[in-house]
Amino acid sequence: MLLRLAYLVSPRFAALRLLSMSYRDKDVEILALRHQFNVLERQLGAVRVRFAAEDRAFLAALLAPLPREVLRRLRLLARPDTVLRWHRDLMKQRHAR
Repeated sequence: MLLRLAYLVSPRFAALRLLSMSYRDKDVEILALRHQFNVLERQLGAVRVRFAAEDRAFLAALLAPLPREVLRRLRLLARPDTVLRWHRDLMKQRHAR
């Protein structure tokens, strides 16, 4: 399961570049991403975003360890309870094998 997840998220290893960035650069990138997120939300209106299975797995693995109150403060395309459900589903699949 871990190997499959690593394979699916390998294009997303761009996050490793964050290690060499300063806090200021990270803050600027976060603000830019949040602004783009707001623009996309305005354009989408009531249309719901569809996540692929690998996107759900990546987000669930990344966000599930966070406390629920932190999750609720984040700006996400999916509700925090949905992300936690994705994580539970992943764990059920893992233990079913």
